Amino acid sequence: MNCPAPTGPGDRYAFDNSSTHAADQLACLEQLLDPVTTGVLEQLTLSPYARCLDVGAGGGSVSRWLAGHLGPGARVLATDVDTSRLAAGDGVEMRRHDIRHGPPPGGPWDLIHTRLVLLHLPGRRRLLDQLVASLAPGGWLVVGEFSRRPLTVFTAADDDDAAVFIRVIDTLIDVLTAHGADLDWAHAVHPGMVDAGLINVHTTEHAESCHGGSVGAYLHHVNSLQKHDDLRAAGITEAELARFRRVVADPAFAARSWQFVCTRGQRPAQLPT
Repeated sequence: MNCPAPTGPGDRYAFDNSSTHAADQLACLEQLLDPVTTGVLEQLTLSPYARCLDVGAGGGSVSRWLAGHLGPGARVLATDVDTSRLAAGDGVEMRRHDIRHGPPPGGPWDLIHTRLVLLHLPGRRRLLDQLVASLAPGGWLVVGEFSRRPLTVFTAADDDDAAVFIRVIDTLIDVLTAHGADLDWAHAVHPGMVDAGLINVHTTEHAESCHGGSVGAYLHHVNSLQKHDDLRAAGITEAELARFRRVVADPAFAARSWQFVCTRGQRPAQLPT
């Protein structure tokens, strides 16, 4: 049974799939994160008839990978609050669904994957417990999130370029936090899975240098377009935004990327009561 949609500062996702910049943002995230995500998924033992749920599937790249990896006997359900960016693929069922209302019908699931979703939502720990409860015995939960680890500038044309980059990124984090996001949550997932009774819990963390003009740098550019109005309201000037976008396109620039934390855990045959 669906619960009423929550209200308050965290009742809307910080990024909107209907935005004109959403396609570019999702494409960047897929290029950057899919190798890490699929590397974790490849380590799991899954039946070719596995029932898989991809929560907040975005453009659907992970869902399509799962369908291709497992074969035609598997069931892969891709859900999102806005399915307009979901690209269809053989063996992938698409459904509009908001995880804040509880998991969709069709479980229990042999695999549940969610990426960059729970960190944006209030009650994220409760939602994690709900996902754990939706696993079949032996099923896997895989949760990927960004953390707030500082995006240290390695090189820049000058100190002012480095300073404007840090100022805009710090303000973006403040904007996301005001929308209800928690960038400390990424490191709470591992103990959360253990507390929920999962076994074989393991966390992979990934960060790398992000150079001007690269896909990672372009993600910064697109994020600044997506949250332009919020950044302006938080005190960032048009001149600072223009310079920020020049900086992340400059080959002389390099900084640490967002840290991506991917945690997986397995439901035992019997969960503790």
